[in-house]
Amino acid sequence: MMPLEKRGISSSRLILGCMGYGGDWDNSPLTKEDIRKTEAGVEAALASDITMFDHADIYRMGKAEEAFGTILASNPQLREKMVIQSKCGIRFADSSAPGRYDFSKNHILSSVDGTLKRLSAEYLDVLLLHRPDPLMDAFETAEAISELKKSGKVRHFGVSNMNPGQVQLLQSALDEPLVVNQLEMSLDKLDWVDQGVYVNHADGSEVSFAAGLLEYCMLHHIQLQAWGSLANGKFSGRKFPELSESEMKTLQLVEQLAAEKNTSREGIVLGWLMRHPANIQPVIGTTSPERIKNCQDAIQVAQEMTREEWYSLYVSSRGRNLP
Repeated sequence: MMPLEKRGISSSRLILGCMGYGGDWDNSPLTKEDIRKTEAGVEAALASDITMFDHADIYRMGKAEEAFGTILASNPQLREKMVIQSKCGIRFADSSAPGRYDFSKNHILSSVDGTLKRLSAEYLDVLLLHRPDPLMDAFETAEAISELKKSGKVRHFGVSNMNPGQVQLLQSALDEPLVVNQLEMSLDKLDWVDQGVYVNHADGSEVSFAAGLLEYCMLHHIQLQAWGSLANGKFSGRKFPELSESEMKTLQLVEQLAAEKNTSREGIVLGWLMRHPANIQPVIGTTSPERIKNCQDAIQVAQEMTREEWYSLYVSSRGRNLP
């Protein structure tokens, strides 16, 4: 059972990340093509039994949520078929300050109101705090969370890119359990695996993933979500100007396994991630309907992937043998 299910949240095993929808990263208005592209992505996801959607108030300057909301406004019956998650806490540079993080009560409440308006929704299933704010007052942030819960605007809460101490500090001020931590994890971003492998080894000093984070989330039934889970398409068909020797070998291994298992390359890349006992929930960032459908194969791949196949992909992507 996935940690979210333990919390009473019936989400799909995969999440469609919506950062790619909504046109350009500017204040230009949405176009019909922006909405059409979003609609095609949503249709492909639902057809593939992907019912959870990941947003953030900053994506495309708010236009990703707006495009999604246009679809919900036209098809209100879709809302109850979806689990919608969004994030807040990142603020872009403006005339008064540089780009910054903001977990103040006023900003969180204002951000959620803006998100709900753009999404044409009455509530969020999950709200994540996007990146750690060094000036966070845990009790002030907890007041915002409590108010959002009581008002019915948000049903569940989580974080993104936080270490165990940061999660624990915030949780200490909350009556409401934190249910998600969204982190960068993929076959190309291996620190989350390396951190555990390098215990009592000098090479561990090179790892940027927080010590004990994976285990902390597992122990506290916090759903691990993986952003960047498709490795930017590096092993599933996207053309890169140049790949390293280990990247090329990993690409070839992914292709070989996909052929042997009669599945997609996306299925192998995500299946490897989902094979881990932490029940990681990938956030897929592609906007291609075809690739969205290909990702659904990952559920079966994860169930069937052998220990030897998992380690073969891991060691290949590392580019060196295990210690």
